[in-house]
Amino acid sequence: MTAFASRVFWVAALYGFVAILPQFFLEEKTGRDFPPAITHPEFFYAFLGVAFAWQIAFVLIARDPIRFRPMMIPSALEKIAFGVTGVSLYMTGRAGWMPLAAGIIDLVFSSFFFIAYGKTPKKAG
Repeated sequence: MTAFASRVFWVAALYGFVAILPQFFLEEKTGRDFPPAITHPEFFYAFLGVAFAWQIAFVLIARDPIRFRPMMIPSALEKIAFGVTGVSLYMTGRAGWMPLAAGIIDLVFSSFFFIAYGKTPKKAG
């Protein structure tokens, strides 16, 4: 039962590392490609930092799903927060297709996190 949860959280962590780490070096390019330019870099880097920290949490959960089962719920909520934001901003014309795509991916991960929570036993044995 824990194999599913472990795989889901490993995939989420790896996807997150690949998606987030390069952005730490792309502030200027992001401002050019998605105007206006970033005027408050503290928000940009804080968002990336918090997102990166969640990837570490996903690794911990993946390594011991039973022990960290309670963390699956806030993990799913974290994914829902960005997922709903990305979809909503796109639907209201305030963001392009990239936040929409990332939001949809996060909503899919949140679904898998809830499934993993349900499949993971509360205690070993």
